[in-house]
Amino acid sequence: MPLFLLVIIALLNSSSVEARIRRYKWDVKTEYKSPDCFRKVVITINGRTPGPTIRAQQHDTIIVEVTNNLFTENLAIHWHGIRQIGTPWFDGTEGVTQCPVSPGTTFTYRFVVDRPGTYLYHAHYGMQREGGLYGSIIVGLPDGESEPFTYDYDRNIILNDWYHDTTTDHAVGLSSVPFRWIGEPQSLLIHGRGRFNCSSLAVPNSDPGLCNASSSDCSPYRMIVVPGKTYRLRISSMTSLSALSFQIQGHNLTVVEADGHFVEPFVVQNLFIYSGETYSVLVTADQDPTRNYWITSNIVSRPAPNTPPGLGVFVYYPNHLRRSPPTTPPAAPVWNNTLPRMEQSRAIKARQGYIITPPPVSDRVIVLLNTQNEIDGRRRWSVNNVSFTHPKTPYLIALKENLTGAFDQNPPPNGYDDVNYDIRVVQPNKNATWSNGIYRLDFNTTVDIILQNANTMNPNNSETHPWHLHGHDFWVLGYGEGKFDKFNDPGKYNLANPIMKNTVPVHPYGWTALRFRADNPGAWAFHCHIESHFFMGMGVVFAQGIEKVGKLPSSIMGCGQTQGLYRP
Repeated sequence: MPLFLLVIIALLNSSSVEARIRRYKWDVKTEYKSPDCFRKVVITINGRTPGPTIRAQQHDTIIVEVTNNLFTENLAIHWHGIRQIGTPWFDGTEGVTQCPVSPGTTFTYRFVVDRPGTYLYHAHYGMQREGGLYGSIIVGLPDGESEPFTYDYDRNIILNDWYHDTTTDHAVGLSSVPFRWIGEPQSLLIHGRGRFNCSSLAVPNSDPGLCNASSSDCSPYRMIVVPGKTYRLRISSMTSLSALSFQIQGHNLTVVEADGHFVEPFVVQNLFIYSGETYSVLVTADQDPTRNYWITSNIVSRPAPNTPPGLGVFVYYPNHLRRSPPTTPPAAPVWNNTLPRMEQSRAIKARQGYIITPPPVSDRVIVLLNTQNEIDGRRRWSVNNVSFTHPKTPYLIALKENLTGAFDQNPPPNGYDDVNYDIRVVQPNKNATWSNGIYRLDFNTTVDIILQNANTMNPNNSETHPWHLHGHDFWVLGYGEGKFDKFNDPGKYNLANPIMKNTVPVHPYGWTALRFRADNPGAWAFHCHIESHFFMGMGVVFAQGIEKVGKLPSSIMGCGQTQGLYRP
């Protein structure tokens, strides 16, 4: 039976579940903030960035009333990791599931959180996410149930990178001829706080408030711990570009959850985390209690010598909050050493007793080659030499209402010339094509996705790409180096205890194999979670079971061919 029917039946038949309705009212606007001591315009929710944490229990209904007070910008908010079973129109993906929320208007999202775990929300319009519109969703188990691990306290940390240019500056530069790259971030934030060196400004500014190291906005993040107690840290990454390592000086981190699924526990000193991923780790305050310790984040997979590490303080009670650790922060991992990152990826397995076994074979295989290209002189990211563009009418509406002229009806390629394509060199033909065509999947079939990485347009360069799938979790069947071998590599898949996730990296010059069931009716984005990469075309859309989608709310309409149909 399809997943969406199973979930609905379970909710209707369960007498032990006392689901609650949790309501939120958000005012989204721009404000001046100084999260890393440098003042800039940021996007806030109720005056905050990160925004308010949504806390709920499994099966609760979340209602978020969002008012767009951005003056001149549209808005959409995606509920990252929430599968939207039965409510695909509230996935919050502009151009895919809804028209954007216009300035001065209010839009209400309503959905059920069907699984416990650690999730996220963030802007999904243009490049607004990197402007500060993001936050956490924490879903607990129903009363009387518990996780397969114990801890004393539960804490939440969001990691981010931070730029001083506005999102508009970046969007214009990425779309320009000649191409203007956004560069590396100016700082790293730990739960919305970082430290930029104000003295490093190239040109002194007459405005003394432009960069103020004494601003309360940029005082370091501090986590107070009680000696001997164990803490569950829910660590999430909302970076717009950077892959990160996270560590707490002198303390082991035991990984127990990934993207809402329990992990067979393993211990790390550095947790590698990619944009869109969430983890839970257990850390015990078992070191010398007379001192405090550094919490650090560092960029990996990219050279960023001018970006300082993110710094916080692990404060042992009753030490003073402002007492700095007596030693220097721990050394960062070598940025271009892919081996430990690949080892961590392969170490993440489903916990015994919580394994969801994947189907033994798939009905369809789609290979997605990740490349950098040019189209009409513009730098783009592409998949199988096709660069994605959003249609003016969202796919979900166009498909449900049979608006065949709203987007290209020709599907993208199922693969690439894997025999002759050399993934380790800059291609002699750098050109690609535009398309807003989609992959149509037969409902309730099993689909394999092979993410294949390759060289960029720069010699000897292949970047890490974290891919996020909306509306589903997938089994991570394997990782590999070099070119995927369709004859031999499938025999090496982990079908015994693969972890399920919604976001996964494909490592430089490597491949990642995924499997999922096309059992959630709707139109769903699958894209690189690096903000600039998706903006530049690195994504696809999967459509499935459209005939099973319920009546669309008119509130998601009002753009493209749906103009005039919007009703608040």
